[in-house]
Amino acid sequence: MFEYFLVFLGAAIPWLEIALVIPLGIISGLSPVWVILTAFIGNMLTVLVVIVGFQKVKEWMESRNRKKGKAESKRTERGKRIWNKYGMPGVALLGPIVIGTHIAAFIGLLFGANKTNATVWMSISIALWSLVFGIATALGFDLFTRNF
Repeated sequence: MFEYFLVFLGAAIPWLEIALVIPLGIISGLSPVWVILTAFIGNMLTVLVVIVGFQKVKEWMESRNRKKGKAESKRTERGKRIWNKYGMPGVALLGPIVIGTHIAAFIGLLFGANKTNATVWMSISIALWSLVFGIATALGFDLFTRNF
């Protein structure tokens, strides 16, 4: 049970997320179904926190940048390029493998997606990538262990 809590916690932490936690959980011998489900819930809950708390963070960032006279960061510029090309579906679907789910949700909201749209697309993306990472790891690990 403690191992699944670690999967949950790892998936909730930005930069660890599902792309790393799911394969590690499955390779360590945990049930692929429970690892995928636990990681999805852990990642989705913290993404929801980002979506719900977005407005406060945006106001803080804008006031901070106005005071310092700062230009946009390279990450923000990269996010804008992705947004202009693909919109919220693209940012959400590319997020877990390019910039991380938390940053993808934040960028989508920053560039104008509403909270409902961001929540729906991030849910789809996290579910899809959880399945992809889980199934690929389970099948690959099973194939590897059978042949050696």
